Amino acid sequence: MKSKFVLFILGLLVWLGLSWPIDVEDLGFGIIVAAFVAYVVGDMFEKKARLFAQPSRYIWFLYYVFLLVVGYFKAGCVVLLKVVQPEIPLKPGIVKVKTKLKNEIALTFLANSITLTSDALTVDIDKENGFLYAHWLDVVDEDVDKATQILVARFEKVLERIFE
Repeated sequence: MKSKFVLFILGLLVWLGLSWPIDVEDLGFGIIVAAFVAYVVGDMFEKKARLFAQPSRYIWFLYYVFLLVVGYFKAGCVVLLKVVQPEIPLKPGIVKVKTKLKNEIALTFLANSITLTSDALTVDIDKENGFLYAHWLDVVDEDVDKATQILVARFEKVLERIFE
């Protein structure tokens, strides 16, 4: 029950932050949406991710959000430059990267982080062997370890502290 309440509060705060300035309709609809999301997925966080078990996880999650936002804007600029300057040679391809994450939620966060913050798109997760496959717009290095450092390392350490 605690995880659902905390998720409701966080969801409502995010909703209100995104719909600023707040009016009665936004507040009412935000309460309904936050309550629905908390009811549907609240137990998942309690059982699988233990996100709400330790207060330090909140701080790490906020740091993760900061990394995600900064990476999102950097990636947007990089992709924009590559698109508007067609003379830049690109070397697209699928790369394999390693991960130590085993939790399904953590792997999902990692896959989405790679997709949102680089010029890569996660296409597959091999949970059993600890690999992710990503289509990289401009493959910098095909070596698994070096590609892992470029695409995965900054998020994996933070996601371990949140979810593992």
